[in-house]
Amino acid sequence: MKRLTELLKRPHGMLVLALVLIVAGSFLAGLFHTSFYSVKVQRIEFPTERGTLTGLLYMPKGAGPQDPRPVIITTHGYLNSKEMQDAPAVEMSRRGYIVLAVDMYDHGDSRWAEPIPPGGHFGTFWIYSQFDAAKYIYDQPYTKKDEAGNAYVAVSGHSMGGFSSFIAMYMDEMAALQSGYRMIYTGISVGSDFSFSQAVASQEQFQAAFGSRTVGMIAAHFDEFFFNKADEEKTPAERAISGTVTFKDFPATASGKAFLGLAPTNGPGEAGKFYTVDSGPVIVEGNEIRPSQEAKRIIYTPSEIHPWNHFSRETTANLIEFYTAAFQGVTSPKQAKATLSPNNQIWWLKEAFNFVALIGFFLLVPASVRLLITLPFFRNSVAPAPEVISLGTGPRAKAMWVLIILVAWLPAIFFPQLFAKTASGVQLLLWATVIAAVLSIAWLIYTGSKKQEGGNGLWRSYIPITIMAVLLITWLRRPESFLALGSTFNQPTTNQIAYWAVASGLIAALFNVITYYLAGKNAGTAFASYGLLFKPAVIVASLAAALAAVVTGYIVLWLIQAIFGVDFRLWTLAVRTFRLEHFRTALRYLPFFFVFYLSNAVALNASTRGLKKCASVLVAVILNAGGLGLWLLYHYGKLFITGVAGYPAVTLNGILLFALTPFLGVAAVYARKLFEDTGHVWLASFLNTLLFTMITAANTATFWNLMS
Repeated sequence: MKRLTELLKRPHGMLVLALVLIVAGSFLAGLFHTSFYSVKVQRIEFPTERGTLTGLLYMPKGAGPQDPRPVIITTHGYLNSKEMQDAPAVEMSRRGYIVLAVDMYDHGDSRWAEPIPPGGHFGTFWIYSQFDAAKYIYDQPYTKKDEAGNAYVAVSGHSMGGFSSFIAMYMDEMAALQSGYRMIYTGISVGSDFSFSQAVASQEQFQAAFGSRTVGMIAAHFDEFFFNKADEEKTPAERAISGTVTFKDFPATASGKAFLGLAPTNGPGEAGKFYTVDSGPVIVEGNEIRPSQEAKRIIYTPSEIHPWNHFSRETTANLIEFYTAAFQGVTSPKQAKATLSPNNQIWWLKEAFNFVALIGFFLLVPASVRLLITLPFFRNSVAPAPEVISLGTGPRAKAMWVLIILVAWLPAIFFPQLFAKTASGVQLLLWATVIAAVLSIAWLIYTGSKKQEGGNGLWRSYIPITIMAVLLITWLRRPESFLALGSTFNQPTTNQIAYWAVASGLIAALFNVITYYLAGKNAGTAFASYGLLFKPAVIVASLAAALAAVVTGYIVLWLIQAIFGVDFRLWTLAVRTFRLEHFRTALRYLPFFFVFYLSNAVALNASTRGLKKCASVLVAVILNAGGLGLWLLYHYGKLFITGVAGYPAVTLNGILLFALTPFLGVAAVYARKLFEDTGHVWLASFLNTLLFTMITAANTATFWNLMS
């Protein structure tokens, strides 16, 4: 451990360690990704009626036109990308199936070509993605078909990808009634029910359209969104809960029973059991156009939350078991591993080594900075370290730390309301801002009159406090006026995160301004002690160094992806390559995130520089990420213990924290360590802004065709 610490202290040592982790981790991740090179993984892109779809095509050795195989098309949910389907893609291709992990429209690298009217963005990407992918796969020579032209193709997806898969089977059946052949043989949804599908047809119509296909559902017990009871099924206590983040038992609901072919009066269905059902006839405009068909149906119920499905050995085993049963008797004779046990899994090793490479990436970026600032021009970014800000001693210091923690965690306390952008939900925060500003100015007037200070000196104190308070109040009172979804700000969840980030930054800035004028200035604290060094040469060199380091990191990422076919990730945390659209989008959000990361760097260093080095970094991480971490612990801990989450109405926004929280922890480390290296906050602020804005913009839904 001591040797590692010494290695990290030296820029060259940190760089070498980072590159070793990246190369070794990526090599091993690529090894498991390709099942020890028995599967060729290729990035593909193909045009459709509605735009362009991209994906990862997993082609087992021997598969092709001479040995066509069943094909599995798997896709992700809202905000994610094809890489989130690693587990089923790796496991099923390892078993000899051809797999296409596809980006849905306006996710990852896929694009919807048609104009999207305001408010219409949520009705585009998921409806057609899987059906359009199935049409492409049907036409490929490596896709196995029977003598009548019916293809052995499965569709599956998580969340919105699950809805897309069910809709694909429905559309396929409608088309098959005219063409005489089916493009889709089977399908299973993960983390989705029939609720959103109602936009296309009723559950009864979907079940009829499934026909003789074997169809499954993975319905987690603690899913945040779906598998809920209908109101008439709920007890009075259940109806009193406002929200859907509760325990679910889908096979016991009317919808789950109907899927399994059980009557509403029957007892709960049995999870993990195949039921033989009658699909029901297909009826169009009152006319029966296809009689009922017999089929197999199954529901799996892992004890997981919605995003856990992506990263679960149990869910992956359920998928393997389902596909093995659904394709029984139609696999290629050369699929020697088709019957491997569902528990025989290697995808998690791929993810583990992806994580090793991710750690290397987050070491590479600061290592690059530390080397750059030793070079001519970039040396201008280094300045003498300012004096440490004193927090006092004894009771005063303890009181200050209580205040620091409270203010640092205010964005976590008000996280649900800020992410939802509701002015009514932050009334307490609004009034706290007004009271803090008024009391601070009143105290300055009182102490100034006792000291008989001149008016000019006092005004220089009032104005900064007033400006920061007015900015924060305006931001909180008019959320609809800022970062509205449209042609300029075209990423819905980035709008939410950026709104929260600016509010958090303004809270930190107001607190620092108040403490400076109320206490710090009188105690002899210089403004420069906050790390705000207003020298153009320092600022320009810092920006250049930050930009060069981020570019270096992404160049390494692109090279790694080209060589090993993987990127840097763990579960929902991902650093992935991007397209020009992502970059252009990131530029639009940079000013908002800069407000946060600049205020954040100032606040963290003002609070922690007086501590010992390791302690200061640890405390900075706790201040930055601890509040949101505790929110997650309370929210989900209560869900698993009691069956009702801490905030039952907070669904998607809570899931966003699984990536945001650790990234804030990394940003805190950068803020502290780079302050030590440079003597100011500029380089860390620029680096965090550039890096984490790009990571955010490349990892979510991007609706490029929104019309203003």
